[in-house]
Amino acid sequence: MKRTAEEKREQQAEGSPSEQLLFGGPLVYSARWNDHRYAYFEMSLWAMARRLPRLVGFTVRLARRADRRALWAVGIGESVRGVSQAIGLVAVNSVLAAVLAVGSIGHRLQAAVPAMAGVAVTGVIGALANAGSASGTGRLEPKVERVATEMYLAHVAKVELAAIEDAEFNQLMDSAQYGAQSARRMVGACSGVIGSLVSFVAAAGVLTVLHPVLLPLLVLMTVPRSWASLRNSRERYGSYLRWMEHARAGRLLSHDLMRTGPAPEVRVHGVGPLLLHHFRQMSEASEAEQSRLAADAAQVRLAASALTGVAALLTYGALGGLLATGLMALSVAGTAVLAVRTGGQSLSTLVLRVNDLYEQACYVHDLERLFADAEKWTVPEGGRPVPDRLSLIRFENVTFSYPGSSDSSDKATERPALDGVTLDIPVGKIVALVGENGSGKTTVSKLLAGLYQPTGGRILWDGVDACELDRARLWAMFAMVGQDFHRWPFTCRMNVAIGRPERPVQQAALEEAAAYAGADSVVEELPRGWDTLLNKGYKGGHQISGGQWQRLGIARARYRDAPVLIVDEPTSALDAKAEAEVFEQIRRLADTGQTVVLITHRLASVRYADLIHVLEDGRLRESGTFAELLAPSSAGVFRELYEMQRAQFENPALPGRRKPADAGHGS
Repeated sequence: MKRTAEEKREQQAEGSPSEQLLFGGPLVYSARWNDHRYAYFEMSLWAMARRLPRLVGFTVRLARRADRRALWAVGIGESVRGVSQAIGLVAVNSVLAAVLAVGSIGHRLQAAVPAMAGVAVTGVIGALANAGSASGTGRLEPKVERVATEMYLAHVAKVELAAIEDAEFNQLMDSAQYGAQSARRMVGACSGVIGSLVSFVAAAGVLTVLHPVLLPLLVLMTVPRSWASLRNSRERYGSYLRWMEHARAGRLLSHDLMRTGPAPEVRVHGVGPLLLHHFRQMSEASEAEQSRLAADAAQVRLAASALTGVAALLTYGALGGLLATGLMALSVAGTAVLAVRTGGQSLSTLVLRVNDLYEQACYVHDLERLFADAEKWTVPEGGRPVPDRLSLIRFENVTFSYPGSSDSSDKATERPALDGVTLDIPVGKIVALVGENGSGKTTVSKLLAGLYQPTGGRILWDGVDACELDRARLWAMFAMVGQDFHRWPFTCRMNVAIGRPERPVQQAALEEAAAYAGADSVVEELPRGWDTLLNKGYKGGHQISGGQWQRLGIARARYRDAPVLIVDEPTSALDAKAEAEVFEQIRRLADTGQTVVLITHRLASVRYADLIHVLEDGRLRESGTFAELLAPSSAGVFRELYEMQRAQFENPALPGRRKPADAGHGS
């Protein structure tokens, strides 16, 4: 059996064939990683008791922020319900004492009437209090989830781009996204803790008055069940942490079968059966883990039930002994039985609720850790203003490595994305960045826009280090449009107006931007014009072509009307005529004083650039005008790339090209 367990662990460490093939290795985290990263997850009864005030306090603060009146309704309702149960037990004791007293039946019933009325009244009050608490909890739960989700999104939205691309922060975002749902469940668990605690204290007080020996026996009855619930919760949470990325990957496979993006390839290439096969393999691995958890939980519950039965036998045996020796009256014994049952149920519920609260708090703790880590990554507020009448932006010996690249196992071959780059971007000019894929063009643009901070060197705005500038004001200087710009699942109007989200939508400005980008014809062809939803996945949604999207992207950048425009491969989805029009529009932008940073592979398109920077392998190889870089005396990278592209159009003997039909025949 031991060997089988070891084999299972080895197989889990290696991952399933699907994980190896699709994701390059296992997606199940090791227990050692969990022990190191989640030391907070060391559960014990004592730890639960110590942290209970903090957990309740966190829930109360969150609930107060969501809805104060509903919070008061829950607190008062649970407190009144618990007190009414205590008073009800006292009233029941009075009823039993009157009914079992000496005298005629009529006299005994008459004496029990006031106590019976008390039992009825406390029952009604308890029911009303329970209804009030349930109503308050129902109002609180969705509001708490919304507030927690807003806090999660607000923190994520404020972090640096490097954080979003960091593997550890990404994993934390994955785990923390369930914290909002757990915060919602904590409201119900917390209200249950308050009600059960008040009920238990009331029942324990009654038992203490009846006979002190019954109280420790009552507590003993709940210990095994508490231990079982605690242990099972710890196993569930540990399993969740280990299998979190595995579950996310499984969802990815299922979503790829439903999304519109991969749908054509799924059908034409017959990818559907492959994805279903691997989805089944990964799901079966998850199912095996769930089966293991269920079997383990069943064994623990069985042991706990046996121990609880022994404790119950001791409790009722003690009660019988007290009756047999005359140390307890029959009426008191009857009340004690009710108190034991009520107290046992309350204590069991209390422990289960505390355990539930603690289990949900484990997930909420991930949310709290996200808040703390996000603070470290948060884009700093404030700083120096951007210089007025800006004339020059200068990269001075800038080096940059992407987040996570330092974790590479092959240090010898590792190189930064940019390595000691020094270049100028004069304001009011068209500056082109050219080079092959991976040369560092896009990295330069992201550093320029303040999306990343240099690993080394400086970016100077008229001599002022960009790191000292107010980032919000810096970003306000830029508009960006690229080949992979985001296609918002909104209306056509909002897809353009989102370029300036801080101001009300201005229809005249929208139409001017659309006309400038040639997107006015796109709008005219839409079934509802500007109000057309550009998402085929929704009812009434409409799908447009890549070229039409690119025109809207350019219109969005124009609508933003920022001093610096970064254009990354703006014509990749346009035809030759539209491409020429776009580059002419870009050229006219510089005439109005706007700085244009153009990134493109099509070297003929940079003919009108005022300055061209040529990058290769993260280094600046040469700079100059179009004419200077193509001068006969030049033998640089730009001239080499340009001649290669020109040859594709001029050389009729390119490899693989078909010969004319009459080639090889004499006249």
